[in-house]
Amino acid sequence: MRILIFLIKLITICHSSVAQKEGVNVRLVGGHSRCAGRVEIHHRGQWGTVCDEGWDLADAAVVCKQLDCGEPVDALGDAHFGPGSGPIWMSYAVCTGSESTLKNCGSTGWGKSTCNHSKDAGVICSEVRLVGGSRCSGRLEILDDQTWVSVCAAAFDQQDAEVVCRELDCGAPVQVLGEDAFGKGDAQIWTQEIQCRGNESQIHLCPISSSCNCSHKNCVGLLCGDSVNVRLVNGTSRCSGRVEVLHRGQWGTVCDNDWDLTDAAVVCRELDCGDPLDALRDAHFGQGSGPIGISNAVCTGSETTLKNCDSSGWGKQHCDHTKDAGVICSGKLLYLVFMMVK
Repeated sequence: MRILIFLIKLITICHSSVAQKEGVNVRLVGGHSRCAGRVEIHHRGQWGTVCDEGWDLADAAVVCKQLDCGEPVDALGDAHFGPGSGPIWMSYAVCTGSESTLKNCGSTGWGKSTCNHSKDAGVICSEVRLVGGSRCSGRLEILDDQTWVSVCAAAFDQQDAEVVCRELDCGAPVQVLGEDAFGKGDAQIWTQEIQCRGNESQIHLCPISSSCNCSHKNCVGLLCGDSVNVRLVNGTSRCSGRVEVLHRGQWGTVCDNDWDLTDAAVVCRELDCGDPLDALRDAHFGQGSGPIGISNAVCTGSETTLKNCDSSGWGKQHCDHTKDAGVICSGKLLYLVFMMVK
């Protein structure tokens, strides 16, 4: 798989220039809104689908950004939103997540797929964002059809905050702020009361009331906990152990297929644990439980988080917990000593 990804990246520049001339567009079909559904691409006058081979959150992030739909919540395969029709335009999409459009990502080439529509890729975007702070703090805005709107402080409470923070992979809510803590912004105000139970996967799945007392029109701000996406379990310190990744509020393990020191380097840096000393396989630190989130991780070593590396896609693998990946990092102290010696 690493060789395939490398070859795809080599043809990305050429592929992107051709796609730019063709004027490719993207849409999501079959979901509950325009921000969720089967991924379809308009190419040469015809809508076609994307194969789920290699489809992951980095690819989904590009689609969500292109459609102005917030953060990627899930990258789905196996025709989750139903099989499409027509050509399968893309297979083995290779996005970094920073591209402005899916057409700028690498792939095996337009229409060159051995897939069928039972493997059509899908995306769920958050339709919610935090503005004016960081990715995990800011003024809350919700996508209402085509428009981002701020939320009235009186329409929002702690249970609603639980859902938003989890949806954005930002841990637990630390504080719900009123009084325009992150500014009023230019957005319109959402005045309906949101009534989450706290266990919903998305804020748009929460019930709403028809009205809310929003006389002061204060926009709600939200502080979520640190965005911790990875941890090491069952080692001798926090810098060694079985690799586990957080996704939508649930911890899962990493399959050791293609697991190497380059992948381990991303984990060590993300945890501020120095350099990778070993990338371990075969459940060296014991078998985990729950989902096996990532398989065939392909990192360049420069990613800020393991979830930004290419992979087979979240939860799409033929693995079991006997193949859970592990890491041993040098630890911050040894890393600092090494840098001083250099």
